[in-house]
Amino acid sequence: MTRHSDNWFNRLFKSFSGSLAPDTAEAILKLLQHARDNQVIDGETLQRIENILNFKNMQVRDAMISRARMNVVKSTDSIERIIDYVVDTSHSRLPVIAEDKDNIIGILHAKDLLKHSLTPEQFKLEHILRPAVFVPESKSLHTLLQEFQAQRNHMAIVVDEYGGISGLVTFEDLIEQIVGNIEDEFDDNDNADNIFAVSNERWRIHAATEIEDINQYFGTEFSNEEVDTIGGLVIQELGHLPVRGEKVQIGGLQFTVARADNRRLHTLMAIRSKDENKTESAA
Repeated sequence: MTRHSDNWFNRLFKSFSGSLAPDTAEAILKLLQHARDNQVIDGETLQRIENILNFKNMQVRDAMISRARMNVVKSTDSIERIIDYVVDTSHSRLPVIAEDKDNIIGILHAKDLLKHSLTPEQFKLEHILRPAVFVPESKSLHTLLQEFQAQRNHMAIVVDEYGGISGLVTFEDLIEQIVGNIEDEFDDNDNADNIFAVSNERWRIHAATEIEDINQYFGTEFSNEEVDTIGGLVIQELGHLPVRGEKVQIGGLQFTVARADNRRLHTLMAIRSKDENKTESAA
């Protein structure tokens, strides 16, 4: 930046705040809050600038997906099972484990899997795995973002100080720290129907959908005496807050968790059970 530009910015800040341009993050925020109060910028713009300023001080542990919530593929899984899991979780990349989550042997890219979908007899998972990148929990998000961009990488496995796997972090997780939650077609949409038919045999359901509406739509007879929503019923059946990819059979429907975090269940995918389909066909 030229000396002339510095003088111009100084004059700009001085005309607004009565002082020279701020030289600390705290001073910048104070000035921007003043600008928001005077409707020069809106609250969303201020929030994103605050996120950018905070980003420099954040570490991987602040943005990572915890080990318990990691969706993984087992090295012994068949290609049919892996394809089903990729469809259910809607992930483009998945860690592959051997015995357990402490033994990650590589990263599976869904696009590599598609090449073998028509020739499953030739499929060997180990031949298409990409190397896993490992980063410590204490690594700064700013540094990791630069590494992701330089290496064109989108996922890293997070390790704790003892070398154990504590979670994973993606490029999207980092960007969300700046711009906020990035929703896709599988995320909740307040303007969308609570029950959306993805196909003739598959439905996407908001977890907050009332059980009464589920019963009316599917002809089920789920009880709403103890819980009011289908998400509550799924949690009740499982006995815990589920993670993405978990399945549960309730009555004539099989539910798969499509989106959940460490606080609540967001979205479910549902299909009719095979027994239910046979009953309907017989009728």
